Amino acid sequence: MALFFIFYFAFIIFIIASIWKAFEKAGQPGWASIVPFYNYYIMSKIGGVKNWWLIFIPIANIYIAIVILHSISKSFGKDTGFTVGLILLGFIFWPILGFGNATYIGPNGVSHMQDDVNAIGNN
Repeated sequence: MALFFIFYFAFIIFIIASIWKAFEKAGQPGWASIVPFYNYYIMSKIGGVKNWWLIFIPIANIYIAIVILHSISKSFGKDTGFTVGLILLGFIFWPILGFGNATYIGPNGVSHMQDDVNAIGNN
């Protein structure tokens, strides 16, 4: 039984570390991933979602959680399939974001340098 708890806590620490690392890749403090409700605010900030407070409203919280996860996927350059993975198999897909080669490209997948690129093309 003790061996089960050791593996269980190691697994939980691994998942927390992967979300922590994904937050840091996005330029946010990693410790925010372990603070309840504040982590939803930071995830919505990473993804560029404005109505993060809907997480407090029953039924709407399911919808906004999916929207936040989808915007996080797009922020790291991933597609809708990755969003489904984050929703259904988060213990596999968060480590892919945190420890993999995914790079943060901006809120909701929009690069901060896109305006500069567009300005160059308009000259």
